Amino acid sequence: MSAGSVLEQLGGEQALRELVTRFYDLIETDPRGANILRLHFRGHGLNHVRQEQFDFLSGFLGGRRYYLENHGNMDWRLMHAHVPIREKDAEDWLELMDQAIVDGGHSGPHVETMRAAFRRIAYLLVNELPE
Repeated sequence: MSAGSVLEQLGGEQALRELVTRFYDLIETDPRGANILRLHFRGHGLNHVRQEQFDFLSGFLGGRRYYLENHGNMDWRLMHAHVPIREKDAEDWLELMDQAIVDGGHSGPHVETMRAAFRRIAYLLVNELPE
């Protein structure tokens, strides 16, 4: 992990693991996560995605690029091209990730950097594919 990376500022891999765990716990329990949960169950389910999200975010935030090592790419559009993502899904994802960030007690410029990147990507993934 490079000195000063967003991941390092967040608290390293353990803090990221806790963030991803909290996020998917919210996906499973908060009504805003219902459609996101349904979409994940069309694929490999939440256990799989919890690990994949951690792997991706580690590299995305400046740490070890586990996702790249396992899959040969970090192309988030390719990863989601088959998933029908509505604007409401992007908004719900962002709200729940923000809740996980707050619940974890994270704050500071690195968190705002994360939020901005998540927002940009979430809306770029909206594709309104038919279900």
